[in-house]
Amino acid sequence: MKKIVIFGGGTGLSCVLSGLKLFPVEVTSVIAVSDDGSSTGVLKEELDIPAVGDLGKVLLSMANVDEDFLQLLSYRFKKDGTLYNHPVRNILMAALIDLKGDLSEASKYMCKLLNIKGEVLPLTEEKVDLIGYGEAGTYVGECEVSRNIRNINELTYDHPIQVSWEVIEKMQEADLIILSPGSLYTSIIPHLIAPDVKKTLSEVSAPIMYISNLVCQPGETDEYTVSDHVKALNRYLGDRKVDIVVANNGHVAEEITDVYRIKEQKSIVNIDEEELEHLGVTVIADDVVHIDDNGSIRHNELKTAYLVFSYLMES
Repeated sequence: MKKIVIFGGGTGLSCVLSGLKLFPVEVTSVIAVSDDGSSTGVLKEELDIPAVGDLGKVLLSMANVDEDFLQLLSYRFKKDGTLYNHPVRNILMAALIDLKGDLSEASKYMCKLLNIKGEVLPLTEEKVDLIGYGEAGTYVGECEVSRNIRNINELTYDHPIQVSWEVIEKMQEADLIILSPGSLYTSIIPHLIAPDVKKTLSEVSAPIMYISNLVCQPGETDEYTVSDHVKALNRYLGDRKVDIVVANNGHVAEEITDVYRIKEQKSIVNIDEEELEHLGVTVIADDVVHIDDNGSIRHNELKTAYLVFSYLMES
C-alpha cells in the first residue's frame, strides 16, 4: 500500500483527508501546534500544552463513527463561564495529554476511539509560538503573524524545536509528501521552518505535492496566484522544491465570488500554468471546487483525493 505524509492544519487539510480516507492508501497527517487563537490559545496558556485545536479538527475529519458522536465532540459550550467557547474535543485532548503523557499518545488514543484509518501526529510535543521578524519589529504568536505577514521577512519559532521522531520516520518511508491547502504562512510553512523537517526533505526521494488553496486569505495571500503560493513554499523548502501541484481550473459562479470579495475580501486563486511550468512544476489541473450548503467554497473531497490517488498509482 502506498504511503502518504501530509502536512497542514485546519479546514483545508480536513477536506483533503475526508476524501483520502476512502482510498487504499496509508496516510499520516502531521499537524503544526503553534496555533494561539480562541479555545486553543486559552488551553495552551492555562495548561502549558501544545495547541490542540487543529489536531482535533483533523481527527474528526478522519473519523469513522456515528454522526451523534461527532456532533458531541464538535460541540462548543455556549453559556458564559470558564468553559465558554471550548469545544468538547479540545477539553478531551487536554485531558488525554495528562493521562497519556504527551500529545502524540493522546492522538493515537483518539485514533482508536474514532476508528481512524491512518495516523495523526503533532509536529512536535513542545508548546511553541510562531515568531515573525520584520523591519518594523517582532510579531509573536500565530494570530499576530497572520495579521502582519506583509511586514514580516522571516518566520521562526520562539525556541528551537525537536520534531517528533515518528514524523521523521514516516517521511523517510513515504511515497508522496503533500503540503495541504490552508493558511499558507500559519498552517503550512510552520512545518517547513523546523530544521529536522527541512533536512529530512532534502534526503528523501518522495515527490512533494502541493494542493493549492482555492481562495486567497486576506492579509496573508491577497491576490496570490497558484505560482505565488509555490514560490513562497519553495523559499522555505531550501534544497527541495514543490514537484507537483493540484490546482483548480473550474469555474465558480459570479454570485459566489462577489460575496467572497465584498464580505470577506477574498478572491479566487488563479492558476497560471505557464509560470508554473517555468518553475518546473507538474500541474494537475481539474475542477475541484465544491460549494457547500452555506455557500462556502471548499475542495471537492472525493475528486481531490482521486487526483492524488491517480498520481500515486501512475508514478
